[in-house]
Amino acid sequence: MDIAFIEKKIKEITSELEKEVMQVLMDDSLDKKQTNLHMKPLTSTKKILENALDSIKMVNKLGKEELEK
Repeated sequence: MDIAFIEKKIKEITSELEKEVMQVLMDDSLDKKQTNLHMKPLTSTKKILENALDSIKMVNKLGKEELEK
């Protein structure tokens, strides 16, 4: 499994999410409540991706350990 490739792609997606966050934060037409409503899916998605990457790394590590036995 190419962990480096997966990590690179997740970082690209995270970078795009951060751009979207900045657009929401800079949008003066949104009040605080609307801003928060727009932010929740973006922050949740970022956290899900981070957790997925951690899980992939753990599975890869455990798989390698099993192969070494």
